[in-house]
Amino acid sequence: MPQADTAKRFDALHRWAAENHHLPTDACDLQLAAGDASFRRYFRLRLPDGTTRMLMDAPTPQEDSRPFAIIAGRWQAAGLPVPGLHALDLEEGFIELDDLGDEPLQVRFHGDAEPDTLAWHDRALSLVHELQNRAGPHDLPVYDAALLSRELALFPEWCLDEWLGVTELPPGWNTLCEALIDSALAQPVVTVHRDFDAMNLMVHRDGLYLIDFQDAVAGPISYDPISLLRGRYCRFPPERFSAWIEAFRLQAIADGRLPSTTTTETFLHQAQAMAAQRALKVLGIFCRLTLRDGREGYLERLPHFLGHLEESLAGLPDHEAFRDWLTTTFRPLLEARLMASGIDPGARP
Repeated sequence: MPQADTAKRFDALHRWAAENHHLPTDACDLQLAAGDASFRRYFRLRLPDGTTRMLMDAPTPQEDSRPFAIIAGRWQAAGLPVPGLHALDLEEGFIELDDLGDEPLQVRFHGDAEPDTLAWHDRALSLVHELQNRAGPHDLPVYDAALLSRELALFPEWCLDEWLGVTELPPGWNTLCEALIDSALAQPVVTVHRDFDAMNLMVHRDGLYLIDFQDAVAGPISYDPISLLRGRYCRFPPERFSAWIEAFRLQAIADGRLPSTTTTETFLHQAQAMAAQRALKVLGIFCRLTLRDGREGYLERLPHFLGHLEESLAGLPDHEAFRDWLTTTFRPLLEARLMASGIDPGARP
């Protein structure tokens, strides 16, 4: 958004907040708190009595705040930890929310193997169970074959073609995509946050709160667990990942979300396939954010998600041609392109 338009929206947001609280504008302190990968920005509003709120600026037509508002109301009614809504102007894209502070979950991570890191992941997985048990997937968009396919297509379009200049599809690509989509569609359908990574879980009063859930869908049961366990901030050994997935399977069976006939091998296979699909999507999205939207800091994370992709595919049978291509062709190309951009592909982002 041009700087002049940004300033105009800030002024309009400031006036809107002041009017909501029947105060003059200069009595409301408004400071930028955060931005995200979309056009949304977040501001902290401090009122004269010391109360703070978070204001979401989601400019239309680039952003539609209606799904966020609808889902927030439903999930709050279901007893889920989400920020309360205090004021809405959906035509302008302004929302006033509870202030949950400045501590996303990744701030609590201090090394992949540290007990506190593992314990917070356990707590976050418990929240996935709560979400799936309390919030039904009715009225949410369906995570269907068409959406899964569009997400997978981001990898060849943006990562290969636009960023690396590779115009040919990888060997075995179509077969891999078909297998990943079939695996996703074979799973029970639940409410899916769709970006259940640590950055979208806020630690507030020692509890975990869900944010950025506007893209929630009705989709595969394994999607949110793998979003967390193969997310931006940690890399866990295969045995740790498998143990978490097995514990999740057992709890989901006990709760009735998974059929009791779902074996350890079947669910682990589905989780690995889901993780591979998401890793491919993320590789494409991060390149698109860089090239199309001019965002910084995403290319540095490509090796991390390539590692997730390799680990996921290692847990799946077949697809040898694609796995070989990743090792012999894609990884060298990616690392060379990163180094040419002044990025150390071996550095931890």
